[in-house]
Amino acid sequence: MGILLEQNNGPDDLKKLSINQLSELAEEIRQLILASVSKTGGHLASNLGVVELTLALHYVFNFKADKLIWDVGHQCYTHKIITGRKNGFERLRQSDGISGFPDPSESEYDQFTVGHAGTSISTAIGMALGQKQLNKADKIVAFVGDASIVNGTSFEALNNLGLVKRQLLIVLNDNSMAIDATQGALAKYFSKVRLSQTYEDLRRTTKNILEHMPVIGKSVEDAIERIKKSIRMVLPASQMFESLNIPYFGPVDGHEIGSLIKLFKALGDFNSPAILHIYTQKGKGFSPANKHPSKFHSTGSFKINGQTVEAKETKAGRTFTDVFGEHLVKLAEKDERIVAITSAMCDGTGLMGFREKFTGRFYDVGIAEGAAVDIAAGLAKSGLRPVVCMYSTFLQRSLDQIAQEVSLQNLPVVFCIDRAGVVGADGPTHHGLMDIGYMRMMPNMVLTAPANAIELREALEFALSQQGPVCLRYPKDVVPSVLEIDNACFSQPFELGKSVAVRYSEQAVISVVTYGCVLSQGLAAAERLAGEGIEINVINARFADPVDEGIISLLDKGNSLITVEDHSVACGFGSAVLEKAVAMLGRVPEPIVVIGGPARFIRRGSRSAQLMQEGVNADEIVRVAKEILVKFHQYNTVSPKKSI
Repeated sequence: MGILLEQNNGPDDLKKLSINQLSELAEEIRQLILASVSKTGGHLASNLGVVELTLALHYVFNFKADKLIWDVGHQCYTHKIITGRKNGFERLRQSDGISGFPDPSESEYDQFTVGHAGTSISTAIGMALGQKQLNKADKIVAFVGDASIVNGTSFEALNNLGLVKRQLLIVLNDNSMAIDATQGALAKYFSKVRLSQTYEDLRRTTKNILEHMPVIGKSVEDAIERIKKSIRMVLPASQMFESLNIPYFGPVDGHEIGSLIKLFKALGDFNSPAILHIYTQKGKGFSPANKHPSKFHSTGSFKINGQTVEAKETKAGRTFTDVFGEHLVKLAEKDERIVAITSAMCDGTGLMGFREKFTGRFYDVGIAEGAAVDIAAGLAKSGLRPVVCMYSTFLQRSLDQIAQEVSLQNLPVVFCIDRAGVVGADGPTHHGLMDIGYMRMMPNMVLTAPANAIELREALEFALSQQGPVCLRYPKDVVPSVLEIDNACFSQPFELGKSVAVRYSEQAVISVVTYGCVLSQGLAAAERLAGEGIEINVINARFADPVDEGIISLLDKGNSLITVEDHSVACGFGSAVLEKAVAMLGRVPEPIVVIGGPARFIRRGSRSAQLMQEGVNADEIVRVAKEILVKFHQYNTVSPKKSI
């Protein structure tokens, strides 16, 4: 840790430094971020780009009283380091360390736990209105990226900015990147501005803004008019925001810390909402991240040697995402109707190969999930076969569009739901523990989940053959290859609403019914119980909607059921089985035990540790099975030789 950083224990210490010392501190912080993220993984490129910007904000404002509201939140590393959390930063995103996102439970400097895009301006408006009603004058800063401001929620907020009759500064961090390159007309708009600017242009703009800021006796409107006359107003971004009647200033250099401090001081006294457009360089200070910002947007651990990456940590095997991406390309080669749509996550959803091979059949709409679903509906209505690829946590932002434009119309849209279940270090903002629930509410929607690579290919082929919408969910995890080798039943084609018995005995009185990749836990539990002389059935459900009636028929045979899923217990697969059982049997059967996620948000940590927190593991299945045997089947589990 650098000398200046070692001496900094909070924003008050920051304010004692000179401009030159702040620049030195910025480099020390970059080194700490780089050292920590290389060990723990995390969002690297974006955080390297906002160091000076964050220091300048904390130098000017007092965010113990003033409010700093982050959009997405993954750019908050410098903010965390200088607000008393530098000593925990080496354990970034670890279960015993600090979160990779703002978290009010960690610090009074964090306002919201946030991991989604497009929310900061709306929540800032709400806080500004609240401050006004409570006769408070705390200053408010909303931090938003160029990729987030194209989000529909951001535009709805900008449309309502006129409600605010007091200070509210929107800092627009423009680095031309989301997870992937920012998409759409507005991205081109910002790019046009960026390419038209030289460094001298940025300095001149800063000078003009500062010279023409309001002084005593001068109105905000007068100041803006003077700035308009002194800055070339052919710039598209200026025209866009001015057309919305929002005072706009910029663009300015996001790494010139002295100028940023002056600008924030001036705009902090601006008695009106305003936008300051700032250019930053994603990956600044580390060449690999600067050259390949998408690769280093969110990264696992890696080894560094100066300005080069020596060897990135390799995966233990192919992931579900890898298998999906490869097979979609193969299917698209045979069927020209197949098109793929994503929302600023081409790489993360495994679509890089598809984009490269089928450029004209690939659509990245940026951070606009609702638009992605509606576009898919239009494509399906035209006779094509759209595949919508998103993380579970982001797909939930398009709930209304799924209901109205896809489910209601019964259109053949395939939703490939990546990062389903617990996701590891990103924590509660990114877990996919709700998708079964919100998708299962939709009429006409088929829900399926593959257990391994073979099943993922079969499920994708099944989904693309249907005449209505289908959801296909899978985790951020390595596919369990052992299942592919040892069990021929996985190669059976998917048949609507039909499960597969992976392990079955007529003598068994318990059936463990798993949904998706947790089948491996069910089989592990069965092996352990078999070692104690206890035989159980293991059923691979394949479908959460429709639920296989054959699963319910096991109850009539005297079986007890244990359902297992990597999803919230509420509204999940187990709930679907219970509902089906009541509908078929006309009563609440006993026992059906549901194993799944608890009714609380699960903290960051490794995916395996989070599955343990959920109780979605072989240990819990064994425990529940033995409990059922004793309670409902009068079985003495102390005697391992006794057979059921």
